[in-house]
Amino acid sequence: MPVDQHAQIVDLEERLRQAMLSVDIPVLDELIAPDLLFTNHFGLIVSKEEDLAVQQSGTLHLDGLVPSQQQIRLYPGFAVVSVLMHLIGSYMNQPIDMSIRYTRVWKFFPNGSIRIVAGHSSAVQP
Repeated sequence: MPVDQHAQIVDLEERLRQAMLSVDIPVLDELIAPDLLFTNHFGLIVSKEEDLAVQQSGTLHLDGLVPSQQQIRLYPGFAVVSVLMHLIGSYMNQPIDMSIRYTRVWKFFPNGSIRIVAGHSSAVQP
């Protein structure tokens, strides 16, 4: 029976969301590829190390991370996810209450792992 890759990605997206909310660095480390290429909503390229450092330092604190409009496209060897997230919390001690659309590329590796290798975020105006 073939593995349901769509269900795997749905599960991984939820695991990522929960890890971001609870600042679970080991899980984030597991889900993000070492050579991550991520462009944030300010247009800056963020490495895995930088992303984990922001999470771990408390610079970004999330009280809520509510997904909607999730779309998943499967291709041989990878999946592309687009999801709208409503973020509630703080960044550098300033309150945030905003929506961001994330696009993530999940790669299926030969060893069976699935990791985020690329992503992009865009602020969405209300």
